[in-house]
Amino acid sequence: MSDRFRITLGQLNPTVGDLTGNAALARKAWEAGRDAGADLVALPEMFITGYNAQDLVMRRAFQLDAARVVEELAVACSDGPALAVGAPWVEGTKLYNGYLILKGGKVASQMLKHHLPNETVFDEVRIFDSGPLGGPYSVGNARIGSPICEDAWHEDVAEMLVETGAEFLLVPNGSPYYRGKFDTRLNHMVARVVETELPLIYLNMVGGQDDQVFDGGSFALNPGGELAVQMPVLEEAITHVDLERTDAGWRVVPGERAPHPDAWEQDYHVMVQSLRDYCAKTGFGKVLLGLSGGVDSAIVAAIAVDALGAQNVRCVMLPSEYTSRESLEDAEAVAKALGCRYDNVPITQGRAAITDTLAPLFEGLEPGLAEENIQSRLRGLLLMAMSNKFGEMLLTTGNKSEVAVGYATIYGDMAGGYNPIKDLYKTRVFETCRWRNANHRSWMKGPEGAVMPARVIDKPPSAELRADQRDSDSLPDYPDLDAMLEILVDRAGSIEDCVAAGFLRDVAKKVEHLVYISEYKRFQSAPGARLTKGAFWLDRRYPIVNRWRDPS
Repeated sequence: MSDRFRITLGQLNPTVGDLTGNAALARKAWEAGRDAGADLVALPEMFITGYNAQDLVMRRAFQLDAARVVEELAVACSDGPALAVGAPWVEGTKLYNGYLILKGGKVASQMLKHHLPNETVFDEVRIFDSGPLGGPYSVGNARIGSPICEDAWHEDVAEMLVETGAEFLLVPNGSPYYRGKFDTRLNHMVARVVETELPLIYLNMVGGQDDQVFDGGSFALNPGGELAVQMPVLEEAITHVDLERTDAGWRVVPGERAPHPDAWEQDYHVMVQSLRDYCAKTGFGKVLLGLSGGVDSAIVAAIAVDALGAQNVRCVMLPSEYTSRESLEDAEAVAKALGCRYDNVPITQGRAAITDTLAPLFEGLEPGLAEENIQSRLRGLLLMAMSNKFGEMLLTTGNKSEVAVGYATIYGDMAGGYNPIKDLYKTRVFETCRWRNANHRSWMKGPEGAVMPARVIDKPPSAELRADQRDSDSLPDYPDLDAMLEILVDRAGSIEDCVAAGFLRDVAKKVEHLVYISEYKRFQSAPGARLTKGAFWLDRRYPIVNRWRDPS
């Protein structure tokens, strides 16, 4: 009996719904494994359909099409190593999240996901049926157990696999990023290794899907929790992992140990990757944004250039009479440093025309927020006109602090198709700008060096919709606001939690009130990169109509 077993891991980037394209990626990985003498080539969870396909996978026609593609892939990959790939699996009236083992031109074995996640961005209970606890499958000289993603976070699936003869575990995943996620995964997998005393290979996909980014970072553990292989994060990779049979059983041969960057770099990479894939997978080659001279639009411009290249990014300054000379200079300096197109489109004349049109209706009323928001909505109108004319997707630039408390104008500066910084609090925006100025990586398409002048980062934030306006006129200072939002939004904490953290009760209540009354704006807002477990969209689902407030 051979004492070696080689698995080729395809840490690749599928596209939801692109069944043929995803099968082609699987075939590419299989060919690499065949050429390297692999016994098994493995792809992540639900790879054929892309993940997370949500309700799309419930359509019968989609299920049949996926089954056809799997059958064709099995035939195409019949002469060589076995291929393990995630796909929907139908038995009778039941639909499963399946992991299919293709050998000899057919589906030779299937694992069916037992534990269906039903929290944060996952809603699998309403989509899939729970599969039974099953045993391992055989490939060559090895018996392999494959708990599918969530199944490896629980003891029972792995325990059953050990009891029925599994010799090592191969865990396929569609696990999206949030800050600190890798450590959470590693801790759970170490627990399975300690319990089973078996080697474990954790395979994750990469790439952006709507608001989520799958960050790869696949790895292999030996009994005792020793990290034998670690693949890079946020990069496609095909890696060959060898196992060797010893007197104590199979052991992973130590291999690649790619370093993982810190949270600041990973967050920025996720924002770049999410925009890059959102554009690539929806067919947009170019983007535009309103560049105000402030820090939020500056970092979005940098993300856009790093994602798509300067030649595919248009920055537009839309000044009014309240736009300062410094903002004009700063916006132009950012565009010049990034190397992208810069247009200056004054709105004063258009604003005057709208004000004159409304004058008979507004006669006798004091000017206020309605007049201020005309500027923002006029900018949105002009930017959308450019988007339509030039075929460039409009990016919106509101940070998480503003999105949380509604400090944004619906149909104005909220207009756009994607928001790269939607889950980035204002205080992190400042630090992310400083990080990008000081760092450059090979995956960035933008220039090296400081691309955002220090003045853009350091000046007091202002919407510049009236004379001498500052964000602090309407909101607590951002360090305080963000700290309270982290309690109320990210941790679903209470007013008492805010008070215990040192904040005034009435200020915390005001912030909570702003969060709740802004729900209707978020319901209509553009999607954006998910960086935390408290992101606005699938992580946090609240009613628009809501009269409850924390009574404490």
